[in-house]
Amino acid sequence: MVCSRHNSGVVQGNPDIDELVIAEPGDSIRSLGARFRGETDLAIALAPRTMDFVLAGATRAPRRVGYTYVRRYATRLTARLYLTDVLLSEADPELCDRDADYAVRHEVDQVLSLVTRAGGGVLTHDLVLAISDADRARVADVPAGGIAFQLAPRWLRDGSTLGSTLALIGDLRRFGLPIVATYGSDSADLAKAVRSAGVADVVVGELPFAAWAAVFEKSALVVTVDTGATHVASATKRPTVVLFERRYFNLSSQEWAPYHVPSVILRKPADESQAALAGLREQVIGGVEALIAPCP
Repeated sequence: MVCSRHNSGVVQGNPDIDELVIAEPGDSIRSLGARFRGETDLAIALAPRTMDFVLAGATRAPRRVGYTYVRRYATRLTARLYLTDVLLSEADPELCDRDADYAVRHEVDQVLSLVTRAGGGVLTHDLVLAISDADRARVADVPAGGIAFQLAPRWLRDGSTLGSTLALIGDLRRFGLPIVATYGSDSADLAKAVRSAGVADVVVGELPFAAWAAVFEKSALVVTVDTGATHVASATKRPTVVLFERRYFNLSSQEWAPYHVPSVILRKPADESQAALAGLREQVIGGVEALIAPCP
């Protein structure tokens, strides 16, 4: 596996990977791919980006498989310079907006189609995250069985506000479960506001990736806006309430929905009026209630 350092935490310790190569800023992607010439039977570009195509192409593997989006015509031409097999994803925001019934496969299933094209006969749909006992020990003080609430910048704009978010976290207390707010480096100010308001039992953040996943793993469910937290929750098999942005909702709610876990998918309101914000909070509470009921 070749990936950036930023993404490496997702795959470190994965039992299906024999070697992890980090592409550092400033590294030549062509040179990185060329390291594998003569040693690689198959190269798969896992993201529909020219950089990934170049990396796979530089390996000169006999089979080089990747995909791009159906209406990115220039990228489709570029991809064929580097890949032997180019698949097309139906994902396109404009096509989804034109037709509410326009179907888009989940991104996991789109990536799995690369496996089929490369000759794989057995598909494994489970998402894999390596969470060690040391990772779990790092968050041992975080209460188990609670509601994990992922803080992120999208709680503060485009149909959601700081005041409404604080009110929502406070409203979640009605379920009698610990409220655990988690955050990354992009939401330190929001985390500070949550601490000051006293609406969460625990506010924990800027953890190593696997330790953050361990918090989700020990929670009853996850509430989040559209961020990577949605996918970490799926990998840890946690029911999820997720709010998607109003713009491109038809696309995002299909391609990046919670994967193979119980979920409630909501759309942000068109404005930030008090009535709209209150309605959104009611929808989130209703979603949590629906998912809490089946939880052991």
